[in-house]
Amino acid sequence: MRTHDRITIDPNICHGKPCIRGMRYPVENVLERLASGMTIDDILHDYADLERDDILATLAYAA
Repeated sequence: MRTHDRITIDPNICHGKPCIRGMRYPVENVLERLASGMTIDDILHDYADLERDDILATLAYAA
């Protein structure tokens, strides 16, 4: 699986910002949470519809 397959850009979702799997979770918001000190497990606990591979894809996309 290519990690960027989980990152989508749709002008009708979040003003065209890169999001996770077409949901309203912008990549930048997930990165901000990680930068603030949240762990992947913290994020997954708060956002039950996200998967670990989504977070890893977000990091790979940002890199």
